[in-house]
Amino acid sequence: MEYTDLYINGEWRKGAAGVRFDVLNPATEEVLASVASAEIADADAALDAAEAAMANWAARTPRERSEVLRKAWELMTARLEDFARLITLENGKARADAMGEATYAAEFFRWFAEEAVRADGLITHAPSSGARIMVQHKPAGLAVLVTPWNYPAAMGTRKIAPALAAGCAVIIKPASETPLTMLALMPLLEEAGVPPGLVNVLPSKRTGALVDHMLHDPRVRVVSFTGSTGVGRKLLHSAADQVLKPAMELGGNAPLIVFEDADLDVAVEGAMLAKMRNLGEACTAANRIYVHMDVAEEFTRRLADAMGALKVGDGVDPSVDVGPLVNADTRDKVAAFVADAVAKGANVEIGGQTPNGKGFFYPPTVLSNVPETADCVHDEIFGPVAAIQTFTDQEDVIRRANDTEYGLVAYVFSEDMKRALQVCERLEYGMVGLNRGLVSDPAAPFGGVKQSGLGREGGHEGMLEFMETQYISASW
Repeated sequence: MEYTDLYINGEWRKGAAGVRFDVLNPATEEVLASVASAEIADADAALDAAEAAMANWAARTPRERSEVLRKAWELMTARLEDFARLITLENGKARADAMGEATYAAEFFRWFAEEAVRADGLITHAPSSGARIMVQHKPAGLAVLVTPWNYPAAMGTRKIAPALAAGCAVIIKPASETPLTMLALMPLLEEAGVPPGLVNVLPSKRTGALVDHMLHDPRVRVVSFTGSTGVGRKLLHSAADQVLKPAMELGGNAPLIVFEDADLDVAVEGAMLAKMRNLGEACTAANRIYVHMDVAEEFTRRLADAMGALKVGDGVDPSVDVGPLVNADTRDKVAAFVADAVAKGANVEIGGQTPNGKGFFYPPTVLSNVPETADCVHDEIFGPVAAIQTFTDQEDVIRRANDTEYGLVAYVFSEDMKRALQVCERLEYGMVGLNRGLVSDPAAPFGGVKQSGLGREGGHEGMLEFMETQYISASW
């Protein structure tokens, strides 16, 4: 691997302590690369570089910033195959899935290139005082970005692009399991015209101490995090000390509801996408599948057939549909969820057995008759396991769907649009897929309610997370 050091102020550095850690290929369990591990001194160097770079970047015209982002999209689009291969090697996802992520990741540069010129303000006439109310949006300040391992490219670009569009400098802490993709993006950003110091990347095995240190630096004004709710809570505690602006995309426990009048072809296709995108290692993955009793048997059979047809193997093989999970802990947790559900009465329709041999593989699995007491109903499975329950009453299924601390995304399948939209509005989720198994889109505001997060990524709202609103009162 070519890029394995820290990236600070446009330079590759070994790190203040010279410490490194290994990144594994989850399909073979072999070491892919040894990566530099950042320490506090490296974070301070990155903060200094970001502060110096932001002054000039924020002063550039929106069009200038837009053109750099547009160039980044063009360059990344031309190199999708390279990025997809790297994603597969360090994350494990199959080639088609990796190509989908690379394309999605690149699109954030194009979308926010267009949004960079649309930080619209307003001028109005105050009704009572007669003063003019002038409102504008300004760059919020240095941003610390903490990204997860499940989307090593897209979760970075989804934060970098709006921050740069807004005029902010950033420091990225990628997940230790998958830092290589984000490091490989840096030469591309240089080529696109991103100045030194504006984007810095700090892989580290000391994530907690490193991020906490940066969040207590008065120059930092924004923290954007994607990951578990538990870690998100800790970051919010740290952010409170400096009253930072938080953008938190946290955990999920997505319900997928199939009504008796659903088109089962559409519902099965949507369930496959909602469940198996990224092997189920996604906060948007369908975690609880509620199927009306009248169609449960047919839906379960079709879903099991579709899951059983998937080929499992090393994702570098283009014929493979399902690669390994990211590490042994994730695989073992998935296996434990299945064992728990079966012990409590669930039926295994297909899959359900951890294979022997190298790699962190787990087969596509369908469970039926999953009881409410099963652990997988109350926690993210984060793997290729579809847990099916049944219902007969609309009010009951809405109650069960909402009965969670999470509120990221839900899915509804029904041909009755009046009923479907009524149900969507009553679901306590930031996003709903209606007869669709995919909601993620750079042009849409991605985010949840309750303990699934704060703020939105993507859409026009995504750039405003990195801006502050300033109001000027004037008379003339």
